[in-house]
Amino acid sequence: MIQGHPTSGAEADRDCPVPLATLGEIYRAEPEDLPDLLNALPVQTRAKLAGYLYAKSHTHKLGLTVARTCGKDDLVKALGEIGAVVHGQAHLPPPKPVQAAPTAPQTRKISLGGSGAKRSFD
Repeated sequence: MIQGHPTSGAEADRDCPVPLATLGEIYRAEPEDLPDLLNALPVQTRAKLAGYLYAKSHTHKLGLTVARTCGKDDLVKALGEIGAVVHGQAHLPPPKPVQAAPTAPQTRKISLGGSGAKRSFD
């Protein structure tokens, strides 16, 4: 049996608090344009959007960026207790870059049974 798929275009996830077009604009926005897009949304919509994006692995970082534009109380009101966690993570200092540990100088291994040894046969 062949199942047909709608060809009318993508539909937004029912849990997404913004229309698909708005979500696309936010997802593709340059970092300097993102604040203006987010400020155009009501604070509760932003808080719900932060939780929606935070919950998905491929938009987790964007969710934290959106959460930084919301107050802790707004996130808790929109998301419940997880809102406090999202707020805390959004306001953590950025991780320090990992520096490679200094390595010991490379030394050549010397073989005592090297191929240049002559054998004497009696």
